[in-house]
Amino acid sequence: MEVNKVLDAKGLACPMPIVKTKKTMEELNSGEVLEVHATDKGAKSDLTAWAKSGGHELLKDTEEDNVLKFWIKKA
Repeated sequence: MEVNKVLDAKGLACPMPIVKTKKTMEELNSGEVLEVHATDKGAKSDLTAWAKSGGHELLKDTEEDNVLKFWIKKA
């Protein structure tokens, strides 16, 4: 999967992962992919809901060594 930008939101508590994701997503063009790394357990439900509400596509999410990783394609 081609990633256009990586956002490191590790160590940030809600709502900062969403705030930073939204700000970074504004820098991307439609169809580009943002990879987000977060450690806040709430980020999974928050980012999933945020992507859906914004019309973006959550391509994949995984967890490695307590780091949640998300790949979001911009609408």
